[in-house]
Amino acid sequence: MAIDFTFPPEIDEIRFKVRAFISDVVKPLEEKARAGERRDLIGAIIEMRAAAKEAGLWLPHMPKEWGGMGLGHVAMAAVSAEAARSGFGPFALNAQAPDEGNMHTLLHWGTDKQKQTYLKPLCDGGQLVDGKPQAFRSCFAMTEPEVAGSDPTLIQTHAYQDGDEWVINGHKWFISGAAGANVAILIARTEEDPEVANAANSAFLVDIPSPGWEIVRDIETMSGSHNHCEIRITDLRVHNDQMLGGRGQGHLLGQYRLGPARLAHCMRWIGQAEVALEMMVDRSLNRYSHGSFLAEKQGIQWMIADSTMELYQCKLMVLHAASLIDKSGNDPSVVDFRGEVSMAKHFVANSLWRIIDRAIQVHGALGYSSDTPLGEMLKQARWSRFADGADEIHQMRIAERTIADWKDNHTVKNATGKLPL
Repeated sequence: MAIDFTFPPEIDEIRFKVRAFISDVVKPLEEKARAGERRDLIGAIIEMRAAAKEAGLWLPHMPKEWGGMGLGHVAMAAVSAEAARSGFGPFALNAQAPDEGNMHTLLHWGTDKQKQTYLKPLCDGGQLVDGKPQAFRSCFAMTEPEVAGSDPTLIQTHAYQDGDEWVINGHKWFISGAAGANVAILIARTEEDPEVANAANSAFLVDIPSPGWEIVRDIETMSGSHNHCEIRITDLRVHNDQMLGGRGQGHLLGQYRLGPARLAHCMRWIGQAEVALEMMVDRSLNRYSHGSFLAEKQGIQWMIADSTMELYQCKLMVLHAASLIDKSGNDPSVVDFRGEVSMAKHFVANSLWRIIDRAIQVHGALGYSSDTPLGEMLKQARWSRFADGADEIHQMRIAERTIADWKDNHTVKNATGKLPL
């Protein structure tokens, strides 16, 4: 049988190594950082990253020639789920969003010069400026306040050519990581009347700071300020050499980036959901009420059972979608993984919310307080249902593929995972 739900020994070794690293190194530093000031947080991240490099756990998603571990998507599912058991885990390994997806994009689309200028310092985790080490970070600027973020054909940020330069004007918001970033991948409309609507946009690499790039504010969300910025772009000049990919390839580039990136989010959400389920079970075993422990009450057992089944489904969907991406070489024309990624993105995002919510319910008022991480986890989980594709967009695409499969093949097997059942 070709179906095997175990990892090979070398991946298990890495997975257990990451688990121990998060438990022994990252979590103690995380607790210390949260109790201190910002300089303590920065110091903790530097210490985590140095330890990750020493442990051989640096940059798991990138090829070895770029200083990474060269792991595929299935292996990354194992690593990411373990790393995300701590909020700082992905940062410690240099596998955090949005940098992780931007590294993949630069690796595939960047010229040699662009890779040396932007990809190398991202992989290294920093650069030297006047002989002093400094962090190097990136952002991906696509979403706009005036138009629906789920439809990139509506993008209004416009670029026109002026000699060897492009002049860009526009408005972006919820650009994660923009404050403090060194470079942005900026999506702008360059083609006025393309044959295909999706071929209107192009991508540019923008050095930050640059004249014409203005951070208006860090948008306050229901969970506070987390570096999701509003950007005003006014007569920003970018040289021809800064175009990433070709003219009109902005949508193609974005989809290349967002497909695996959506699944990378799911991998990390599995770690968070598992933590919430563990906390739920532990609380139920230790909280006594009305003559028995909560774990002995059927209503609580049902919440635990529902959460367990959902987490099981999440893991299976992510592993299967990751295996398809590995088989395709990240090329959906070889093996189409887009439907499976959409289904995983929708299901895992919603399961994450439900599992954390149940964990809060079992904890009672304690779960609602800041004495446990559950309240903050729930607030963070809410964005998962619209970031990188709203629930409804994924449902629309899933339905379209199912209808097309029936019309073309008189079956729905291709739309339901292409599984041999």
